[in-house]
Amino acid sequence: MTDNSSRSVTVERTSTGRFTATNPRGGTLDFGTGAAGDTTFTPVELLLAALGGCTAVDVDVATSRHAEPSRFTVSVAGTKVDDELGQRLTDLAVTFHVTFPDGEGAERARAILPRAVRTSHDRLCTVSRTVEVGTPVATTVEEG
Repeated sequence: MTDNSSRSVTVERTSTGRFTATNPRGGTLDFGTGAAGDTTFTPVELLLAALGGCTAVDVDVATSRHAEPSRFTVSVAGTKVDDELGQRLTDLAVTFHVTFPDGEGAERARAILPRAVRTSHDRLCTVSRTVEVGTPVATTVEEG
């Protein structure tokens, strides 16, 4: 049996303040420091996107099997603070804006939406679970 639990990305500097993350499947995502005129995502914005994206995937799988949404938007916000614990985000909030048009399965999709959001948050979304549990991060430097 293959162990499918490992996850990884590689981050490579492409220029001053600019980076590309590459996943094992070859997908890439550019990001940067958020300097003036730079429209790429910052690492903090990527964290917010990961929080919203992770739970959005879970909720979409649960609801779209019953009805295709006419609107499916997830807003994610937080407050950046710098205090005795260092720089971090507080007051993280994930808000779903989902609408299903009338039709077959729409009532069922609407009915399970709150439970799907709660289940994703409480159990399924690896990103929000990792943030809430407070998983330690190990950093090392390798020569080369």
